[in-house]
Amino acid sequence: MRTMKAAEMKPFRLMLEAIRARLRGDVTTMADAALRKTRSESNGDLSTMPIHMADIGSDAYEQEFTLSLMASEEGTLELVEAALDRIRAKTYGKCEECGGVIAKKRLEALPFAPTCIRCAERLESGLPPLARGADASRPRQPR
Repeated sequence: MRTMKAAEMKPFRLMLEAIRARLRGDVTTMADAALRKTRSESNGDLSTMPIHMADIGSDAYEQEFTLSLMASEEGTLELVEAALDRIRAKTYGKCEECGGVIAKKRLEALPFAPTCIRCAERLESGLPPLARGADASRPRQPR
């Protein structure tokens, strides 16, 4: 299996660092929005007039939606960090399941992809991953 050279990894590292910076900003902004006390407090309304029940329901839905987006973005951020770790370890572009090569087209579309297309399809359909080096006699082509 041909490993990616440092010069080939550089554009992916830059792309991943940009994604990481954006996600960190998004998560921080969403955390601030989700942890906002109430609609009246965030608007500076210090009135003691009761808030309509529909407003309270809307606020709760908005907060729950924001928290679920945060969880998703934090998961993606973890994948990005793992990809940057693989670049530092010089294993970026190598499938974590089968050890084969991850196609550059796949990495261009999803730079934090830890698996090749074949293994990703197997994992998503609930099939067991391919054994590492199961077909070691013949190196797998990128897919």
